Amino acid sequence: MTAFARSQGHHERYHLVWELRSVNHRYLEAQFRVPDLFRSLEPVLREAVRKHLKRGKVDATLRVDKAAATGAFEVNRPLLLQLMATLEQVRRDAPDIGSVSALELMKWPGVLMDQGEADEALLGAAESLFEMALTDLIGHRAREGEAIAEVLSDRLTAIEAQVATVQHQADNIVRTLQDRLKSRVADLHANVDPARLEAEIALLAQKADIAEELDRLTIHVKEARAALRGAGPHGRRLDFLTQELNREANTLGAKSIQAETAQRAVDLKVIIEQIREQVQNIE
Repeated sequence: MTAFARSQGHHERYHLVWELRSVNHRYLEAQFRVPDLFRSLEPVLREAVRKHLKRGKVDATLRVDKAAATGAFEVNRPLLLQLMATLEQVRRDAPDIGSVSALELMKWPGVLMDQGEADEALLGAAESLFEMALTDLIGHRAREGEAIAEVLSDRLTAIEAQVATVQHQADNIVRTLQDRLKSRVADLHANVDPARLEAEIALLAQKADIAEELDRLTIHVKEARAALRGAGPHGRRLDFLTQELNREANTLGAKSIQAETAQRAVDLKVIIEQIREQVQNIE
């Protein structure tokens, strides 16, 4: 499910900003982009995501800005001296290499470092802000889920309407088969035993019986409605029910002996496919 959430706050010299994005995904996948100073938080944050979300791809980004203050930067002097000694040795071996500016030295990873490690208070502030953003993200996803539930309910109603129409057509199957066989016999000018004709009609009617498929479609629709009304997550169960609905619609089309019934089976598959596309977006 798609959603976006943002939270921000200050802690001493730091301004912290969390941005969380969620997009559709069959499984739960969480990716974190955080400064090295906050890397120790990732297992805790990942567990918080798993606790509240079951599906979706979640991208979490923490941006940390330092407030301008005296001593806001600290030079890693041992690393700087080691780097300068290495550069001097390279210069002796390759005199044609130009000199390196102080700005280029400062860009070397680790030369400019944060003042010490992140303390517990700073990590706690980052974790609290993440929980705020996650709560907001969950709220956005819930509102989208409610809208999708309404769409699914409308599609289920459409399936019920198609089933009712096919049920009415199915009631005339025996009469249709009887009229069709009698018409063919008449065209052939053949003498057929009435009892044998009735037996053939009964056999064909049994093969063309779609009552079971209609009953299963009705049951699956009821199960889907019950899932939507119940506590989540719903996605995997609805995905399974969609597969079952599609299977019954295929069987219905294969057993149809009337053009109208076959068309209704096609219409059912279109509606079920619309449901399947939406089900992929929810938990």
